[in-house]
Amino acid sequence: MSLYDFAKGLVLEAGNKVRTMMKEELNIETKSNPNDLVTNVDKATENYIYEAISNNYPEHHVIGEEGHGHDLENIDGVVWVVDPIDGTLNFVHQQENFAISIGIYRNGEPYAGFVYDVMKDVLYHAKVGEGAFENKHPLPSIEDTRLKQSLIGINPNWVTKPKMGPIFSEIVNECRSCRAYGSAALEIVSVAKGQLAAYITPRLQPWDFAGGLIILNEVGGIGSNLLGESLSIASPNSIVIGNKAVHNEILEGFLNPHKEVLTELHQRFRK
Repeated sequence: MSLYDFAKGLVLEAGNKVRTMMKEELNIETKSNPNDLVTNVDKATENYIYEAISNNYPEHHVIGEEGHGHDLENIDGVVWVVDPIDGTLNFVHQQENFAISIGIYRNGEPYAGFVYDVMKDVLYHAKVGEGAFENKHPLPSIEDTRLKQSLIGINPNWVTKPKMGPIFSEIVNECRSCRAYGSAALEIVSVAKGQLAAYITPRLQPWDFAGGLIILNEVGGIGSNLLGESLSIASPNSIVIGNKAVHNEILEGFLNPHKEVLTELHQRFRK
């Protein structure tokens, strides 16, 4: 069995276990703030994925949201970047609109990405150079659009911030409308499917974007940080992704004129 097929089976089985565990009582804890939640299901799912990888590929490394690999000093070799429940607030409050996200990288270069919409039983997956798929159906290349005729994904909380708000408000006022789904992985997939033209957020961890970014790139989308720099699984970053035309329009027309402010915020977010 190839590494790609193993990973595909693993994420599907992890989703089965999540659906089973949801029938039991949830134990909910807070992490960095009252809105940063983690549940027993997050932890159990990451442990299940970690143990399966360790048993089958003991030489591989895992970076997981709930603790595995946070002390990893380099990204040499094969690295799995795992978010066991992306969209935990949705998971807790809605029991849907969350995903398992996995990105596999070889010496820092992308190999394969998986985003599993658990409750809809839809797996988005891609192996570099072989296209992206929704279950067994190929995803077409995404088309360029103009911001004026586009829906974009952005959390409205960021528009209220004193420094970031005025910058993002310009983008919001220019686009057709905005959506916020509460799962970075699913929002990146929405861009890959052409349902959103772009997705913007100032602060994401590698496990939030590692899987979806590979899927996005396979259909011709592009991602960078708010300064236009490439993304790495080695550290958190700001995110702007989209079809190529809207990505360039947002960077050139709305973000680059505020580079000094964005650089200051970028350094703060990376700490």
